[in-house]
Amino acid sequence: MPMTLQEVARSVSGRLIPVEGSEPIEGGAAQSVSLRVVSDSRQAGEGSLFVAIHGERVDGHDFLPGMGARGVCAALVDHPVSGADLPQILVDDTIEALGLLAKRNIELRRAAGTDFTVIGITGSVGKTTTKDLLASLLSALGTVVAPVGSFNNEIGLPLTALQVGEGTRFLVAEMGANHIGEIAHLTRIVPPDLALVLKVGVAHLGEFGSVDRIAQAKSEMVQGLVPGGLAVLNADDSRVAAMAPLSPGGVLRFGMNEESSDLDARATDVVRDGLDRPSFTLTFAGADPVRVHLGISGMHNVMNALAAAAVAHHLGLDPDAIAEGLGRDARISPHRMAVGTVWTDRAGFTLIDDSFNANPDSMRAGLDALSTWQGAGNQGKPYRVAVLGVMLELGDQSAQLHEQIGAYCRRIDLDALVAVGCDDASANDLVRAMVRGAGGETGGSDVPMRVIYTPDANRAGETVEGLAAEHPGALVLLKGSHMSGLSALADRWQG
Repeated sequence: MPMTLQEVARSVSGRLIPVEGSEPIEGGAAQSVSLRVVSDSRQAGEGSLFVAIHGERVDGHDFLPGMGARGVCAALVDHPVSGADLPQILVDDTIEALGLLAKRNIELRRAAGTDFTVIGITGSVGKTTTKDLLASLLSALGTVVAPVGSFNNEIGLPLTALQVGEGTRFLVAEMGANHIGEIAHLTRIVPPDLALVLKVGVAHLGEFGSVDRIAQAKSEMVQGLVPGGLAVLNADDSRVAAMAPLSPGGVLRFGMNEESSDLDARATDVVRDGLDRPSFTLTFAGADPVRVHLGISGMHNVMNALAAAAVAHHLGLDPDAIAEGLGRDARISPHRMAVGTVWTDRAGFTLIDDSFNANPDSMRAGLDALSTWQGAGNQGKPYRVAVLGVMLELGDQSAQLHEQIGAYCRRIDLDALVAVGCDDASANDLVRAMVRGAGGETGGSDVPMRVIYTPDANRAGETVEGLAAEHPGALVLLKGSHMSGLSALADRWQG
């Protein structure tokens, strides 16, 4: 929403500092900015407002000189930068100011008086996939703003909310948390009209300390609803279902339990094809059932698609259009169950790239997809290789959970596990625990599953290419936390 620089400064309780040697900035249309707000200096260009943030490796303040010549209209700073050739808005904390600016932008959009709906999404797994599916469905009803990838924290959410303009009909806001109070803070910036809660799992268990505290954190989304807002809850997850009394308005329930009588959206008769793409019967309360054939792989995505469908139907999209839309979307955000073919100098193979991040729930879901994959036609099961890295933020149970994943690989009868180490010693110990759980490292081919430890992603890539050369038509799953470097390996293979 357009603001003058003075209005921006007032919104963030900041002080507007003109360019050194220039006259004080006066009010008026000449200073009106469209709020194309960026925190990456490489994206700062004509008409943008730059937010200078102290990062782990770089300080955004260092990039201010020369931005004015590129057309950047102003910068949010926590200290004046000498030699900058653009106006500066001085605040105590630029991240906090970014949130305040986003909050003001949403207030202005609501004040415009035309239809506008904010859908907040949270859960231990599935947020980004559900966000992608829902944004695609809602685009049939109006203009949608949604984050790219997983912009779901105190920086990513405000940057997304600041893309909302006068013509925006829907904002799909993904909200994640590493600690109690984080989602509550995000809902104060962008209060949702609908709060969609997917699942309470063990992601970030080390930060929270218990699954019950994870549930408490996710429930902050429901408590942060606007007055009269609607909670959209996974009825199959008891901890999510228990959030219903917290809703200030109504509750919409979705699930796959055929015996539940109070579901507003239900998925039944689930099957999958040889490429692990699920089909199911989708039934909304009071409507005729429709058959859905998902365009994306993974049985776990049935619940994500059902969640998106429940919201889209509530907001006015008819069942046939929902079924068509869910079948059309074959690609979602990068590194999330993305299926492709890789050709290298040594071999060719099918890649399931789910390397964006990992926790025990999502790791098992990816492994299930790998295990049940049949391929197209009647070729039978391919040679199945799981390339797995470390899972982070699991606390005192980290080693045990990694051992369980290794044991799970053997239990579902994979052909090979390539466990990927890294430079961090404690993370490497966890990868070794995964190897132990799988029965120990072996290079022999006469055992049910080969278990191979590699010190890094590059070596893992070489190992996989060797296995694929030995077994034409192999199927490879990449899954691990960012530290593993598997996303970079996927990019290299597919680049």
